[in-house]
Amino acid sequence: MTNVLRVDGSMRQNGSTTRDLTDRVIARLAPTETTTRDLAEGIGLIDADWIGANFTDADDRSPAQVARLAESDTLIAELKAADVIVIGMPIYNFGIPAALKAWIDMIARARVTFRYSENGPVGLLEGKRAIIVAASGGTAVDSDIDFATPYMRHALGFVGITDVEVVSADRQMSDMAAAVEKAESQIAELAA
Repeated sequence: MTNVLRVDGSMRQNGSTTRDLTDRVIARLAPTETTTRDLAEGIGLIDADWIGANFTDADDRSPAQVARLAESDTLIAELKAADVIVIGMPIYNFGIPAALKAWIDMIARARVTFRYSENGPVGLLEGKRAIIVAASGGTAVDSDIDFATPYMRHALGFVGITDVEVVSADRQMSDMAAAVEKAESQIAELAA
């Protein structure tokens, strides 16, 4: 039984390479259940009230603080329920879309998805697999100017998800057909 959490980071709901390739990844995985989180539909940002609520012990939170953390709690519940997380990640201006950064901010919570130890932070979401579907116009994935892919690997590892694979359709402005063909080949090699 495989539960997949699909996180679409592209702001383009039509004509998006990451969305098309994410469809193919999920078809390859053939999950029993898929939950979709489309970040183009909106996601909250952390602010002073959110931080105050997050750092208040759960038993001491006011109703307003509980409400302020509700979206984060939902996003974390989706992540915890998933065996595999498939993240569609376009590279915008060498980094990740702002909405995907907001998603990371919402799911990286001390005492919930990671904890601090005497040896530093320890991720609490171990035993999960992540597949990042990356697409770019000109940035080569894992090059010196790609700040998106290393960031996502690090952020996922921070919460305990260290089994991370990348499917990439990068540098599409040079040769879109070749970039997509490369990604399709990588998808065909993914373990189902």
